[in-house]
Amino acid sequence: MMQTRNGAEPAVTVRGVTKAYGDIHALAGIDIDIEPATVFALLGPNGAGKTTLVRILTTLIDMDEGEARVAGHDVRRDKTRLRNIMGFAGQSAAVDPILTGRENLEMVARLYHLPSRTARERARDLLEQFDLEESADRQLGAYSGGMRRRLDIAASLVAEPEILFLDEPSTGLDPRGRLDLWRVIRQLVRGGTTVLLTTQYLEEADQLADRIAVIDRGRLIADGTAGELKSRLGG
Repeated sequence: MMQTRNGAEPAVTVRGVTKAYGDIHALAGIDIDIEPATVFALLGPNGAGKTTLVRILTTLIDMDEGEARVAGHDVRRDKTRLRNIMGFAGQSAAVDPILTGRENLEMVARLYHLPSRTARERARDLLEQFDLEESADRQLGAYSGGMRRRLDIAASLVAEPEILFLDEPSTGLDPRGRLDLWRVIRQLVRGGTTVLLTTQYLEEADQLADRIAVIDRGRLIADGTAGELKSRLGG
């Protein structure tokens, strides 16, 4: 059994994962291990392969070759189990524009088969956590882009996932919203959640990540803590 530096079983293991779209190799053989209850950042430019890897790990698309396990489950064979223990917020908000913020969160809770009372409590707590209480009962047409983004991330936390995947979570957030998001991520990790996030922002990776993998053109070109990468790459 593969182990991380501290001797624990990895929360996420990726070995030799490839994905091609015709002649375009989105991933050309990726290997990573993510320790439990940490933040792991995939850093790289647009088109580097970050979103493709996240979509594979969240069972939305299949890899061509390789192996990947999340919380001990094979991403190809155990899709149903995985979807019950992980959360995912993609680059585009997946909330329903016809519903209010509160209704969106309660709907997600019911899709996870939470009882009605628990669904209402989770919605209330998340609206407070993401500073959306005042707009909770407005339709999403009245929300700004940043507010929709915060609601989308809140929806990914409804089921209190063991592992949370955030694909460029700061997109559309103002500076205050970004700081609030960072605070929530740190709280989740202190509570035992493992977070994998993709980002183009060096500052975000530096502030949040226990480890950073730099990816470009589908290949892992550097891996380490922020301090290790700064030392190795010169700032």
